[in-house]
Amino acid sequence: MRISTTVEAAGGTTTGLPIPDDVALSFGRGRKFPVRVTIGEHTYRSSLVFYRGQFVISLSAANREAAGVAAGDDVEIDVEVDDAPRTVVVPDDLAAALADADARAAFDALSYSKQRAIVEPIEAAKASETRQRRVDKVVASLR
Repeated sequence: MRISTTVEAAGGTTTGLPIPDDVALSFGRGRKFPVRVTIGEHTYRSSLVFYRGQFVISLSAANREAAGVAAGDDVEIDVEVDDAPRTVVVPDDLAAALADADARAAFDALSYSKQRAIVEPIEAAKASETRQRRVDKVVASLR
């Protein structure tokens, strides 16, 4: 579904894409559901949620940059329901550490967003010592 909206600043660096109530409800999925959003040539996965009295899709700084948009810009977006499974690729070093500590089941029981919140900082570490420290911290928290 193609929607015209404006990138709105929600405080700090947070931005969102407001979606009219009638459009959001026309999907027949309730007040929160996963979506794929395309802005120009950039597509990303998110959720359409009811937040602070309106339906909105979040737009991270990384996705704003990739799409070439900023707060205040009027944009045309394509939105579709995203029923594909959401999985996180676990880096080999984290997978090995989780297996060694018998913590893989605890990791697998976490939601997609919590798994992502664990994996992304590990992958973003520039120094191997930092990466290992983050892996160790995750393993300790899941025991």
